Parts: sequence; C-alpha cells; structure tokens
Amino acid sequence: MWIVAARCQVLIPVIIAASYKNIVTMAKIGVFICHCGENIAGKVDTSRLVAALEDHPGVAVSVEYKYFCSDPGQESVKRAIRENNLTGVVVAACSPRMHEATFRKACAEAGLNPYLCEIANIREHCSWVHTDSDMATEKAIDITRSIVEKVKLNNTLHPIEVPVTRRALVIGGGIAGIQAALDIANAGQEVVLVEREPSLGGHMAQLSETFPTLDCSQCIMTPRMVEAAQHPNIRLLTYSEVESVDGYIGNFKVRIRMKSRFVDTQACTGCGDCYTKCPVKKIPSEFDCGLGKRTAIFTPFAQSVPNNPVIDKANCIYFKNGKCKLCVKACKFDAIDFTFEDQYLDLEIGAIVVATGFQVQDTAMYGEYGYGKYADVITGLQFERLASASGPTAGKIRRPSDQKEPQHIVFIQCAGSRDPSKGVRYCSKICCMYTAKHAMLYTHKVHGGKTSIFYMDIRAAGKGYDEFTRRAIEEDEASYLRGRVSKVWEENGKLMVRGVDTLLGRPVEIAADMVVLATAMVPQPGAKEFAKTIGIGYDEYGFYNEAHLKLRPVESSTAGIFLAGACQSPKDIPDSVSQASASASKVLALFSKDKLEREPVIASCNEATCAGCWGCVLACPYNAIEKKDILDRSGRLVKQVASVNPGLCQGCGTCVTFCRSNSIDLAGFTEKQIFAEVMGLS
Repeated sequence: MWIVAARCQVLIPVIIAASYKNIVTMAKIGVFICHCGENIAGKVDTSRLVAALEDHPGVAVSVEYKYFCSDPGQESVKRAIRENNLTGVVVAACSPRMHEATFRKACAEAGLNPYLCEIANIREHCSWVHTDSDMATEKAIDITRSIVEKVKLNNTLHPIEVPVTRRALVIGGGIAGIQAALDIANAGQEVVLVEREPSLGGHMAQLSETFPTLDCSQCIMTPRMVEAAQHPNIRLLTYSEVESVDGYIGNFKVRIRMKSRFVDTQACTGCGDCYTKCPVKKIPSEFDCGLGKRTAIFTPFAQSVPNNPVIDKANCIYFKNGKCKLCVKACKFDAIDFTFEDQYLDLEIGAIVVATGFQVQDTAMYGEYGYGKYADVITGLQFERLASASGPTAGKIRRPSDQKEPQHIVFIQCAGSRDPSKGVRYCSKICCMYTAKHAMLYTHKVHGGKTSIFYMDIRAAGKGYDEFTRRAIEEDEASYLRGRVSKVWEENGKLMVRGVDTLLGRPVEIAADMVVLATAMVPQPGAKEFAKTIGIGYDEYGFYNEAHLKLRPVESSTAGIFLAGACQSPKDIPDSVSQASASASKVLALFSKDKLEREPVIASCNEATCAGCWGCVLACPYNAIEKKDILDRSGRLVKQVASVNPGLCQGCGTCVTFCRSNSIDLAGFTEKQIFAEVMGLS
C-alpha cells in the first residue's frame, strides 16, 4: 500500500505536467477580481492579486472592478471575452450560490460555453474569515490560481433535456393539498388528488371556528372541498394511499392503492339509509376524537366529500361471522357489495406535492396530567369537536364524564411542545392562538364560566394574532398564569390542578371542572417510512426537510417533489395555504415547457473499466444508478456494468468516492480537474 502511494506521489505530478503542457499553451483564461465593495477589498489586496494572476501561465486577462455583478461589470466581462477570444473565465468574488448563474449567463451571451466559467470564492472562504490582510491576500491568490487550473480542464457542457409529463400528484386532502390541487388545476393542468381518509378535509374540517377572525371553519372548508371534487382537471381518489414512487422529475411512476369501500360510489347517492339501519352503533368516532360514536358503515361527518360511506371491516358483523347485511337490504340502489377488493392504479406523474399534514402527540405521554385516567381531561382537538355545531354535543360545551356544563376550565399550554422530556423540543406554533380561541368560545357559550390558562410564553406572531390574544385577556377575562403545571388529580368530583405562577412567585392550586391540553403537533404516524417510499428527507422528528430553509423552502431534496403545509413543520392555516400555493407555482413553472433543462453536472461510468462491484448502486441516495447488461454480438451476456440515469442523478458525487475501480467521474469535477486544483495550490 505504501509502495502504491509512493508511486502515485511520483506519477501524478508527472502525468499532470505532461498533459498540461499543451493545455497551458492553448488556454486563454480571463480572471476578473471583484472588490464586492469592502467585503473583499477591505481585507484582500486586490491590486496584488491582479498582479499575481497576470503572470500565471494560461491567464490572458487579469483585471479588478468594484462590483462585477453590476451591469457595467458584466459588460466588461463580455467585452473581454470577445476581444481576447477567451477559452475560460474565473470570477474571484463571492460564493457561487450568489452569482454563478449571473456570470455564466454573461459568458453565454458573449459566445462562451457557460460551463467554462468558474467562481473563486474569496469572500466567504477568505476575506470574511481572516483578520490578517497579508495572509488573506496570499490565500486569495492560492484560491484563484487553483480555480484557474481547474478551468483549463473544463469541457463544454450542455443542459440535459428531460421530457415532462404534465400531470401533478397531490398527496393529502387537507386545506394545503386542496389549495395546491386547485391552483394547479385552475391553470389548466391535470391533477390527481389522493387522500387516505374516506373524505377530504383533514384537520381543518374538525375545527369549530378559526383564529383570528372566528369565522366558521366548515363555511370556509366545505366550498373548497366541493370545488376540488367537481373540478374537471382534478381526479379525486379518497380512501387511497400511495404505495410506491419511482422515476425522476417530470417522469415519476406512481402506484396508488384504492382501498375498497365495499360501496359503489357511482351508484351511491349518499342518502344515509345504510348507516341508519346498521346495528353496530357504538364505535368511537375518529373524526370526533373518540367523543362521539359512529356505525360500522359510515361517512366521517355530515359534509363529507365525497358523501359516500365506507364499511369498517374490523367492526362489521358480516366480516366477523358472515351474517347481518342489513345495510345491503336498506340500500335502494344496490350500491353495497362485500366482494369488492382493493384496486391498484399506475400513473405517470410529472411533479408531486406532499401535503400529508400532522397529528396531535400521543396522549399516553401526559400521565402527570391525568389524560386517559380522567374523562374530563381532553385535548385541544377534542375541545374543538365539543365546540363545533356538527360535533357530538351539537356545539354545547359539556363534560365527557357526565355531560354537565363545566363552570371552570383550565387550559394547559405547551403540553408536550418545548419539552425535551417528551421528545418534542420545538414550539408547535398554533397552541397559543387556539387556546385563546378556546377561551373565547367557552365564555361565549357558558356565560359566567371561568377560564385559567397556564402558559410558558405567548407566541402570537401572525397578522392580527397579538390583538386576538389581547382580546381574550382583556374582553373575555381569561386568566393567564405564567408557569407550568406539575400535576392533575381528581378530588371530590373536581380536577385539582397544581402549578406555579412565576410572575407572582407562588404555587397555585385550582379546582376545575375540565382540563384542556394544548397538545404538540407531530408528524403523521409512518411519516418517516412514507418519506423513504417517495424518496425525500426528513428531520429527527419526522417532518419533511426542505432543500434550503431560506432559498428553497417548498422544494424537497428530490427534484420534482414539493412540500406544503404541516408535513414540513407546524403551521397554521394561512401559512399552510401560502405554502400550498407556492408549491403549486413551482409545479406550474415545471410544466411551462415540454422539456425540462437540467444541470449537466452528473456522473458517468466508464463501461470498459467498470468491475460491477455495485458499491455505487448502494451508495447513491437518489437511486440513479442501474445495472446494465453488456452483450456480445451473439446476444450472450458478457458482464454487467453500472449505468447512470441522467434524469435521476443530482450530481452529488457520492458514487465517485465509492467506486473501487475509478470508473465513475462527475462532469465538471473529474479527477484530473481535482488534481489540477490541488497542484494549483503549490
């Protein structure tokens, strides 16, 4: 091993020197050094940098300017390219993330292939991180020389054209998914909207009223649900799940499982005769968070879209013992058939919007608050169902234990959120607001009722949000106690709440009729597994990761897959709708052309030297490398080699590092170019 290394140390410089001799004589590189105001020139001696690069082999032009990214600066670059017939350009300036596209466009306008332009980052990598001017200047010289050597070996590259299927898939039928689907469909594009529950609506359909305007949630939501279901460009698939996603941007292949309702949705009119006759009537309703009951054949709620029932196999008498069928006898349209099976649908999709929403944290986490032990300790979402006119109590606030009207309610904020002991360090964002809303709803419905709210901080950052919380305190006289609750127990028919008021510096004990927990927002169950299915990243909690927190907030790490709503992080309704529309705009931009142009910085494999070890296949995070058969003239298999799918490859270079036979190279970052950069530092 040491012998091989020693040979490399001798051979590499010799090989590079021999191959560079012709390249240097032909190269005519232009070096353009930007002052970036004082960001660079304040620490780097740009005049000295210009002089050092003037004498560097292969450099035809070396100049400086205060702002090369300005129009005059770009014009000077174009002029230098034309007048000197430059074969490459190096701009010594800021990060390529900032202006690489700007200077490549300028080069293209001057007739130079844009991929013969490189950025030497002497701002973030040099002037901003050093205090000594001489050292910063020396480092800037090294960085720029290094990039000059790389540019000498740059090849002309051309964008990859990928055909685009103009059909979008939106996963999730909550408010974010509906908004994204409608925006795309209204622009004339085909949309497939998939929702795993029997109806559209998501969590917003469960709400009573919405902050900060206190308008009826169903009044807002139901028209949007109906519009999505009736839109000619939207194919609605409820009670369905995405099974697999293959392919790449513009050309995804998606398999969807349409679970059997055991009801013919074409024949069903939604009359409801079937579930009024169903003898199984005491199943806890998921939509009512267990506070209400449903039958074995049911629609989740009165305004369900579509308004077709579904049979719960786990609780249906027929599926248990083969008897009953009262629903079949009650149906006048012969719409119920127990022989129906799940169906699978394979679709070609151009872009995907993931809007799978959130869940409230598992209530088993709140042992000290008595959830599950005391019936009158409920979650905020359960309180929404009590306050809703379509809820189990028809909008009347009643205790679950005895259906009596509570005279004093204690609300506990941050029940799980901002609590490392519960595994949730983040703020759930909406709890402060909906707790204030709950206090208002309660005092409006129960005149003379008292509310006490334990909180850590009040976070009300949206438009009209702070005014809303002030209204709860000042007009509705909600009593806010800054402190945590340590324990809730039952005593003499009351719920005793022990906490602390840190502002007054004393312990507090309150006898309440009901306790409402502002539970944490968490990702959907199985969110991590689903992320693996569709090929996107997620954080430690299971929320889906955006490509860049600031610059690409609705794009996932996989090109062509976008994020919307609370699947990415805790969000309220306005933020979810905004992000949904942003994702829709990204999809429409993708669909604006027949073919998609992609960066040509992708990997390629030398089939002659590939050993077929498949290390690259295992390493590729984008599943972009496939096994290719090499056949002889008679059609017999000679060997298998790695083949890179240009549509899937994201140019990360992971495969290059794993290739044992050095058969894979990355366009724009070949081994020769990397060696040239290293040698340029010497």
